[in-house]
Amino acid sequence: MGSRVDGYLFREGPPFDVHAYKCRAFGLIRPSHRADTGCGDGRARERRGVVQCDAVVAHETEHGPKSVADLAERLMPAVVNISTRSFVEAKGSIPIPKVPEGSPFQEFFEDFFEKNQQSGNRQRSVQSLGSGFIVDASGLIVTNNHVISGADRITITFSDGSETDAEVVGRDTKTDLALLKVETSKPLATVAFEADKDIRVGDWVMAIGNPFGLGGSVSIGIVSARNRDINTGPYDSFIQTDASINRGNSGGPLFDMYGNVVGVNTAIISQSGASIGLGFAIPSNIAGKVIDQLQTYGETRRGWLGIRIQQVSGELAEGLGLGEASGVLISWINEDGPAQAAGLQAGDVIVGYNGQKVEEVRDLTRFVADTTIGETAQVDIIRKGTAMTVPVVVGHMETSELELSPGQDEPAEIRPELFGMSLSKLTEAERRKHNLGKAVEGVVVHSVEAGSIADAKGVKEGMVIVEMDQTIVSTPEDLMAKIDAKREEGKKTIVFLFAQPDGGEFIFVPMKLDEQDPAMD
Repeated sequence: MGSRVDGYLFREGPPFDVHAYKCRAFGLIRPSHRADTGCGDGRARERRGVVQCDAVVAHETEHGPKSVADLAERLMPAVVNISTRSFVEAKGSIPIPKVPEGSPFQEFFEDFFEKNQQSGNRQRSVQSLGSGFIVDASGLIVTNNHVISGADRITITFSDGSETDAEVVGRDTKTDLALLKVETSKPLATVAFEADKDIRVGDWVMAIGNPFGLGGSVSIGIVSARNRDINTGPYDSFIQTDASINRGNSGGPLFDMYGNVVGVNTAIISQSGASIGLGFAIPSNIAGKVIDQLQTYGETRRGWLGIRIQQVSGELAEGLGLGEASGVLISWINEDGPAQAAGLQAGDVIVGYNGQKVEEVRDLTRFVADTTIGETAQVDIIRKGTAMTVPVVVGHMETSELELSPGQDEPAEIRPELFGMSLSKLTEAERRKHNLGKAVEGVVVHSVEAGSIADAKGVKEGMVIVEMDQTIVSTPEDLMAKIDAKREEGKKTIVFLFAQPDGGEFIFVPMKLDEQDPAMD
């Protein structure tokens, strides 16, 4: 039959230590009891040196752990409160009351208000609170960038109540991470990042931080989801948790039940500002790499291809003749970037990178960012229906600005509408009006009819049609002729490449010819 311990039935097997089985808060057996697990063949598995026994019934932890007191007591000394102080100009402006010209009060009001307005430009102090955690005994502290952004003074409060000022070692706005440094003679407790790849949905996690200024607050919950994109940045891949995270928890650690940092608490979704069980943490595999770079270089060292990309939608896939809506479409290439040098082109669809499948924009964004600068990456693309692999020497991420081109005004001739767009030739006047770079050529959208197909697709005044079905267009007449040719070929979906005004990015927009306005028939 079997043996019962605390009401749980175990199958027959080698002798086992009853005390070990009472260490069952998470179905874990302490390392010291490993030899006497009693799990039998195929009934135990090791995870980070700890034996997990399949004999413990699956629902044993359905109500949570019995206690995390020992774990919390061990970890709290490494978690700190962060307060910042910023000084901003407090400019008050009170309008002078209007009085009849020549009134005896006119001079009095003017003298009074002018005097007070001059003395009213003074500084005021703005404070904010957050959390952080110590990752190196030399005084290195991890937090969110938004916690210390714009701060003139950063103060660290340790778990024993002592305080000291901190300096910024480096920060990364794209992942909202920052690394601070304190100078102190006292020994510091530390915690370490652990690769979060073993964290699964349903695993228990613990958050420690400074919610609403209440330092040393502990909450527990589970991992609700992985790889969440909440549109806060290009590298979104958050761990979602229902552990209570509130204002002031930002920058604090999210621990697994082994005491490893698996995430950096960063954001919540809440209309009230208080936790409703939707908290998000930057996973340690992203945070750890960024912090290592900030510690070594004082900045991040991400790979860079020099391209802008967009998701391949179903309509784009149809318009480009792709078999499925997968991969990312290159919409623009920096003329001084690695992609240009390697021969990549706008309109190429990237489907793989260094042997990894690229299904969506954030896949490629992360793959490239994690690539060592100077490494030759193998980029798998589809170009006009042909699959090929292009080697690209990855550069260092940087930004570039399109230069504006001055010129003489030229008259713009309005053409008939296309999908609700009034089109005209791109003149120097239009180029300056919409802040278009000198490299941009094509047909400018003079206006967009409300409720039209183009309006529904997000086309705006000032956008420029650069290509149609990966073919360059130069004038409205040229574009209209190409549209007519596609209709005669029986093409159902065409893909426009638009340059956005004000130096914005390039985007591909698919439109169906059978939805064309009657005016074009």
